Amino acid sequence: MEPAVLGSKLASSLLGPLVKKLFVQDGPGAGLVDRPVRLSALVSFRGEKRTLGEKEVRRLAGRLVTEALASPGERPFPPDEEEAVTDTLTRRLLSLGDLDMDDVQAVRLGSEELARHLDRHAPPPDGLSADARAFLDSATQWACLHILEFFTRRSTFVARTLVEQTRTQRELIARIDELIARTPRPDARDSAFERRYLPYVADRHNHITIYGIDLRDSPDRWPLEVAYLSLEATAEEEGPRFDGPSSPSPVHLPAEQALRDHDRVLLRGDAGSGKTTLIQWLAVTAARDGTQIPYVLPLRTLVRRPALPTPADFLPAVACPLTAPEGWADRVLSAGRGLILVDGLDEIPAPERHRARDWLLDLIRAFPGNRWLLTSRPTAVRQEWLASEGFRELLLAPMRRAEVATFVRRWHAAARAPEYEGPLLDSLRVKRDLARLATNPLMCGLICALHRERRGYLPTGRKELYDAALAMLLARRDRERGMGALDPVDLGEQAQLEVLQRLAYALVLSGRTEMDMDTAEGLVERCLPTIAVPGETDAHSVLSQLLLRSGLLRRPSEGVVDFVHRTFQDYLGARYAVEEGHLDVLVSHADDAQWEDVIRMAVAHARPRERASVLRQLLSRETPRLTLLALACLEHAPALDPEVRLAVDSEAVALIPPWSAEEAKALAEAGPLVLELLPGPEELTDEQAKNVTVTASLLGREEPDGALAVLRRFREHGDLKVRRQLVGTWHRFDSQEYAVEVLDHLDRTDLFLTCESAEERATLSWMRPWPGLSFRGPQRIDEILAAVPAPEAVTAIDFRENPHLTDAGALRAFRSLREVWLADCPTGNLHRLSELSLVRFSCDHIADVTGLRRLRSLRRLSLAQELPGTDLTEVLPVDAPLETLFLGSNSTDTTGLRGLQHWSGLRSLSLGQLTTELTDTDWQAVAELPELKELHLHAVIFRQFPYSFQVMPQLPGIEKLRITAIYGDEELFGLAQQLPSLHSVILQVHPAEYARYARLFPGAEVSLDRH
Repeated sequence: MEPAVLGSKLASSLLGPLVKKLFVQDGPGAGLVDRPVRLSALVSFRGEKRTLGEKEVRRLAGRLVTEALASPGERPFPPDEEEAVTDTLTRRLLSLGDLDMDDVQAVRLGSEELARHLDRHAPPPDGLSADARAFLDSATQWACLHILEFFTRRSTFVARTLVEQTRTQRELIARIDELIARTPRPDARDSAFERRYLPYVADRHNHITIYGIDLRDSPDRWPLEVAYLSLEATAEEEGPRFDGPSSPSPVHLPAEQALRDHDRVLLRGDAGSGKTTLIQWLAVTAARDGTQIPYVLPLRTLVRRPALPTPADFLPAVACPLTAPEGWADRVLSAGRGLILVDGLDEIPAPERHRARDWLLDLIRAFPGNRWLLTSRPTAVRQEWLASEGFRELLLAPMRRAEVATFVRRWHAAARAPEYEGPLLDSLRVKRDLARLATNPLMCGLICALHRERRGYLPTGRKELYDAALAMLLARRDRERGMGALDPVDLGEQAQLEVLQRLAYALVLSGRTEMDMDTAEGLVERCLPTIAVPGETDAHSVLSQLLLRSGLLRRPSEGVVDFVHRTFQDYLGARYAVEEGHLDVLVSHADDAQWEDVIRMAVAHARPRERASVLRQLLSRETPRLTLLALACLEHAPALDPEVRLAVDSEAVALIPPWSAEEAKALAEAGPLVLELLPGPEELTDEQAKNVTVTASLLGREEPDGALAVLRRFREHGDLKVRRQLVGTWHRFDSQEYAVEVLDHLDRTDLFLTCESAEERATLSWMRPWPGLSFRGPQRIDEILAAVPAPEAVTAIDFRENPHLTDAGALRAFRSLREVWLADCPTGNLHRLSELSLVRFSCDHIADVTGLRRLRSLRRLSLAQELPGTDLTEVLPVDAPLETLFLGSNSTDTTGLRGLQHWSGLRSLSLGQLTTELTDTDWQAVAELPELKELHLHAVIFRQFPYSFQVMPQLPGIEKLRITAIYGDEELFGLAQQLPSLHSVILQVHPAEYARYARLFPGAEVSLDRH
């Protein structure tokens, strides 16, 4: 629907007042006093001037949609999509507040470009029909027309436009002067060449091949704009922790934005994950924008040269037919205008990678200021291989279900086969094995093509899928197109496979992914006597025919041949290794993670006795990763010696399920292979179930879909430790997807859900209520209240490192609160919490604790900061029926334990990392507590203040003792005599030291705390 058509349905009298409500009204003036006000300060649903909330904006969007549907004429989209359209239009209107521009800049953009900005800043409309998306685009553009009209009528607009023009002209003149002063005038020949080179790059890389798309008169290539699927890249970056030192936290960003904030990026991705397609997208985008000069440099082609190319040789090295002016590349890179995209570090042998690294670093040092992207498989080089040189490492994430669905829809639209789209999407949702295969664009394309070719039938299992794909690619042309008589060489499917697998095995052994045409012809020549071909056929003709028609080989540049993807190379290489009896050769490379797929496929091809031999050799290495590889191979071994299968299972039992947290972490180091092998909760102990979720959680960043599939099985588990692990790993996954699949199914008893971002708050808003919530980092209280669906249902809340929480009275909105934790917040006015029926309160480094005395309902209190006064009764609530008290760092510096005896109902006392020595007066206050049964001590007191225990009196009432953080040099002798009634002792100590300390308490039951 065009905007003009929509305009005939929606009168300006309706849309004008709606737009007016979206913005606050400012007074006249030119805005000379301060910097221009951004749109985020003009919109009426955020900031100090907010008059609308998200709900009101949704109602306005709903009115617009409703009026359009109620107008005469054909409905613009199906009725069942009205709510989804309204949601998406609301998000687009709300994204006005995220645009970093002012009204003058918005008018300069125009309505179409402003509408595209809103579309890019809002979440994409997932699952909407083409008609609904067309309506949304039209409605957004029509709204933008009125928004710009509103801006031009504001009293400040004309004056600010003139001011903005003056400022812009002044800045432009200054920048031009600076540029002229420091940059020599470029040669006119450079500009003329770039006007030819940039369109050439855009055209050369503006297409990708989708396997199987050339069937039944469909095109064999897609335009890149249609085919490109924006995938997600993840990185681990250091972030603050709230209970210790910094730890890595996941960062997620669209892969095409990898170079937005970092000039140097090493992008890792599995086979078929879209690394090369991303490079094409970046090259085409840069060429069309004209802001940078892109160079696409496939390493597999460059390393064939005696020396890796200098900038002057970049274009000849990749067979670019254009001749650049002399010195042009040096001038481009010296000016920092280059975008150097180096593809396929994993596709060259390991010794060549060091040469490529040195070459790349020499270029970077010689030409700083450019942007550099290097792609590789995840295990080709070690972690942080280039970190010391300022490279940020990103991992191209597997496709999630929404991305797979998008790919399937686009594939079928381009293939003009809509009748197969729905059934395939249903199969991907229901069949777990099939969904596990569809994790990257390559496999998705193959599945789509096979599904269409077989009229809705799909094989199961990886080997069967590859077999079917090869049969489709190798045998289809003569039978389906009736063109066999035109082929210069008549090769059957088996003959093609024989040649291809020999080429593949040669590449596998050499560690390369491409070879010279002469080498390939030599291999074919030696193969010809064993295959059925016409007598006059030579190796050159056979190889040319395979390149032309097989769909598996290609010629990336003159004189070079390779497979269209490494997946086929590994599969066919494994097939040949089995036929030739070279399984020992494959096993000898088992330590190299890049051979995992070759070995697994070899087991699938092998005969039962050969499978048994491979698995025995893997087990004989006695390493966890190879044991797990053997276990993964069982999936491809339907016929196998029962004793060997039992041996593999027996060895794997020691690893899966993991028996401790340490084993769970070690298991995760084996990589995503583990996810296929992790069991569900059935027949697992609670501890084993928790450890399985730990392993899956740790792999969430590397393999989010597979990890989520494992964690989803435990969402009904009742054990608290399991549920806490499931809640705590939320941040490794997509917030909304994880909430739908896991969080919203959990029993919430004794759980805290932690929110650290706006995305997580938005997800929280539509989940069923959580009684325990934790908010970490700077978050405004009004934003938190807007996100909590039922504040009255919250009974426990925790704030950490929040500079916006200055007044504790803001928490009164959670009127059912019973427990509050505050840490590293500038909070004061604790007395305002007296209106709540709090039973538990904890504070650690807040601004002011003087109001604590007013919290008279407290039963549990925890303090870890300096207290005012010289006696605990001067700051603690004297009327509170305290039963549990924790005193931590600095809390006794001025008060000691004086006055503690006032709380005669105290049953548990915990003394943490105290910073002041205890005196006999302090201990006397403890001795006067008639109900005290439990004493918890931090071992730092024994290490730093041994005198504290020399003056400790007998405490006959203490029945339970807990000592944490014992390092092995503490003197605990005599402690049992001072606590004669002890019957339970818990020690947090290294297991090797446990027995020595346990002997000090002969009359008590002593246990080890492994936390």
